[in-house]
Amino acid sequence: MTNAHRINAGQHPVTDGMKDFFLFVEDDTEETGRLTVDVAARRIPAKFGLDPRRDVQVLAPMHRGPAGAGTLNGLLQQAVTPGRPDLAEKRFGGRVFRVGDKVTQIRNNYEKGENGVFNGTVGVVTSLDPVDQRLTVLTDEDEEVPYDFDELDELAHAYAVTIHRSQGSEYPAVVIPVTTGAWMMLQRNLLYTAVTRAKQLVVLVGSRKAIGQAVRTVSAGRRCTALDFRLAGARLSNG
Repeated sequence: MTNAHRINAGQHPVTDGMKDFFLFVEDDTEETGRLTVDVAARRIPAKFGLDPRRDVQVLAPMHRGPAGAGTLNGLLQQAVTPGRPDLAEKRFGGRVFRVGDKVTQIRNNYEKGENGVFNGTVGVVTSLDPVDQRLTVLTDEDEEVPYDFDELDELAHAYAVTIHRSQGSEYPAVVIPVTTGAWMMLQRNLLYTAVTRAKQLVVLVGSRKAIGQAVRTVSAGRRCTALDFRLAGARLSNG
C-alpha cells in the first residue's frame, strides 16, 4: 500500500484521486467523532456494500475523549443497532447488549467454546433470552458461544477499538479518527499500524494538522539518548 510506505517514511499520505484511501477533513474533535460514525455506519456500507459490523472497523488512537473508542462505541451502537421496543436488551455494568451488537472478548476464558475463547475474539450477538438469562455470540470463527448474563463482564462492544488493541488483526475497511485531542498518542508507528490493518479500504477522519503530527512523530520507544556516545566516552576515559 503506497500510503503505508509514505507514512513509514515520514511523509503525508496521498488522498487525492485514490480509490481505496480517503480523507474527510474535520478540525473539531466532537464533529470528527460524529463524522466517523456516519462514515462507518452509513457511507461505507452505501458506497462499497460492506457490512458495518463484519467488514468495517473503527480504530481510534485513544479510548477516552469525544473521538475515542469508548464514546464511538456508544454512538456506533445507536447508529447500527439502535434500541427498539420489540428488541430484547440487557444492561450490564454501564453497557447495553442487544441482538446484532458487535462485541469482543476482553479476557481469556479456557472454559468457553470448544477450545476456549480468547482476549480479542470478535463476534456478533445473535440471540438474547431474558428468561434463560443468556445471550449467544457468533464469533468470527463461526462458533456460537453462549454467555450467562453474569458473565457479561467478559464482553465489550467492538464497533470501535483502540489501534493498540487491533494489532495482529485485519479488516476489509478501517476508519481512523485522527484529532488534535489525541495529541500525545499521535505517532507514526500508531498511524502505520492502523492503516496496515485494512485489506481493502482506509478512511481517515480528522484534521490535517493532527495527521501531520502523527506522521512526523517517531515513537518515544526509539528515544535518542546518546547513551552509546556517553558509554564510548566513559570507556575512553577509563582506558
